[in-house]
This record gives sequence, C-alpha cells and structure tokens, in this order.
Amino acid sequence: MHQHFRTSVLAAALCLGTYTGLAHAGYDEGLAAFQRRDYPAALKEFETAAKKGEAKSQYALGRMYGNGQGVTKDDAQSVNWLRKAADQGYSEAEYRLALAYVEGAGVTANPADAFAWFRRSAEQGYPPAQHNLASMYAMGQGTTKDAAKAAQWYAKAAEQGLVQSQYNLAAMYAEGNGVPKDDAKAVSWFSKAAEKDNAPAQFSLGMAYGNGIGVAKDDKQAFSWFMKAAEQQVPAAQHQVGSRYANGVGVARNDAQAVSWFRKAADQGFPAAEYDLGLAYAKGIGIAKDEKQAAQWFRKSADQGDADAITNLGVNYERGAGVAKNAVAAYALYDVAAARGNAEASGNLQRLIPVMSPTEVATAKQLSQQIQAGGQVSTAIDGFVSGRGKPG
Repeated sequence: MHQHFRTSVLAAALCLGTYTGLAHAGYDEGLAAFQRRDYPAALKEFETAAKKGEAKSQYALGRMYGNGQGVTKDDAQSVNWLRKAADQGYSEAEYRLALAYVEGAGVTANPADAFAWFRRSAEQGYPPAQHNLASMYAMGQGTTKDAAKAAQWYAKAAEQGLVQSQYNLAAMYAEGNGVPKDDAKAVSWFSKAAEKDNAPAQFSLGMAYGNGIGVAKDDKQAFSWFMKAAEQQVPAAQHQVGSRYANGVGVARNDAQAVSWFRKAADQGFPAAEYDLGLAYAKGIGIAKDEKQAAQWFRKSADQGDADAITNLGVNYERGAGVAKNAVAAYALYDVAAARGNAEASGNLQRLIPVMSPTEVATAKQLSQQIQAGGQVSTAIDGFVSGRGKPG
C-alpha cells in the first residue's frame, strides 16, 4: 500500500492564511499609505473610495477592519465592506466573506453560505477559494460530500501552484480517492509540493522512492526527502531517518545518528520511534545500555498500542530488567500482545505457563482482559505491581 503523510485529504483543513495581503487594495493613494504603514491615512483614502462604490477599496477597508489596522478591530464592519465588494464580484472579497462564514467572524457561522461564496470566488479562478471549495466537497461541509468534485477543484488550484492543493491532489491519486489510482501522477504532484518545502509531501515522496511506488526505487533519494521532512519536525520522517541510519539504507550506517533521530521522533510521541529508542537502550546500540531507560520507552510505546513494545516490556518484567521481576505482569503483557498478533509474545506465553501457578495465570489473564478492555498498559501494570489495583 502506498503510504504517505496525510494531513488534509481526509481532514481537508481549510486554507485560512493564504493570500492575506492587500495586493489589490484600493486606489493608489490608499495603497501607498498602507505600504508605508500609515494606516490612518490608508483607512481614510480607502473609505472615501469605498463609499463611492470602488470594489477594491471596499475590500481593503473590510480587511483593515478585520485586522484592526488604523481602526478598532470590528468583524461586523469588516463583513459589511467585504460583502459590498463581493456583491460586485470581487473574488478576493468573496473568498474572505466565505471565511467569515466558516469562522463565524462578524456573521453567524454557516457552512452553506461559506460554500456558496467560495464557489463564486473559485469560479473566477482564485486559488485559495478553489482549494477551500475542494475541501468542503471532501468533507461534505455546506454541500454533499463528493470526492470527485474535490479532486477537480484541488486540480484547478494545484495547476496554479497552490502547494497544499498539490499535496492533496497527490494523496488523492495515491489513494484512488475521487480519481483513478495513479501512483505516477501522485509522485508528480508530491514532487511539485515537496520542491516548495511542503513537509508532508517530502515525507510522501520519500516513501515513494523508498518503496518504488510510482517511481524507480532509489534509497538515496528516499533518504534525502525523509531528511528534508525530518528537519521540518515530521516525526514519521524523523523515524525513517533513524531507521535508515540504523540499517545503512541510502546512507552509511551510523548508530549514534540513528539514536539521535529516534529520540527526536520519540519526543514527539511517535510510537515506533519510542520502541526503537527502547531497543537501542536495551541492546546498547548507539548509546550506553540502560535497561531502565529501555523499559520507560517501551512503556510509552506500549501505551499507544505498539504490540512489539508490549512484548518487550513483558520481557523486561519476566527477566527483571529495568523493572521489578513479575511473572504475572509479564504474562499479562504477552497475552495482550499475542491478541494483537505478535508471534513472539505467543511463544513467550508458552514458556511462562509451566513456571506459574494456576492462580497466577488466572490473575494474569484478568489483568490482560483489563488492558484489552481499554485500560492503559502502564496504568494497569503499575497499579497491579504496586498493589494499588486489582485485575478484574
């Protein structure tokens, strides 16, 4: 399966901060005053022109009220002036009025009205409006959910260079969502967004090169793109960089670098990195061996449901490595991991059964059931070991 970093094809986050300037604001005097940050003078000039029906100045005046520039911030007045410009077909005003309906700023939030105004602006070719219209189709907000129409509008904005739309369109091609699945087109659009420093696209492009999906497999290219995303704090990319340093894939093996990148991702709560950092501590690879640290990182990953981490935490309890030895806790952890398909845990259970009493096994099974019913691994295990909690 093609994996990529998904941020807004499903969530379809609206583009709220794009094209915020006053590039079409008012007549020359007002714009000149605004550019030299003489907001009171700009406000005066824009207001004079706006009252005469000049759409650009109405838009500029609405933006100044909305931002509190040269005047006390007033969302209602902002909407008033934006609407006057929008009613004249001024696309940026239509877009901003749509955002007001999304946010409930100066008007009552209304997805249907937001959709209508985004559509009017989008049909005039305004890229941020095209993106947000696509997002509303993708989410089914203010309109019927329609992935095909979402893809069509993302494509229009993407073709005009809007990077978030390029990423979203790429992900739709990768998934076959709203368009026929096409890995080559996905890579093409991921590349366009990645080259503009879009971190999710950089990660996705790394996955494409790493797996040879839509492009020839190239581990060096994969590593390069993962690194770019990792430097932008994408935890999945940081973990990939760590894994590739650990295994010497696309880069020379470097255990210390692997640990460094695992830690960056683990510090952001990425479960696979927490597990790998635990392994590094457990084996003393790239860092001094420390069973207590290993157990702590396995615990963090286990709390997020990682079956390998749950198994390794069970090993810690079985051996008394970094934690107090406790066969019941070990059995419970193995039982939880085995239920999640971990073959090693299943084998470990068979090893433990002969050295445990029937009462201990029954207690361990109750503790396992407590965890599987939704209890947090560390809370349940710590409570049992300390005597604060009883399973069942």
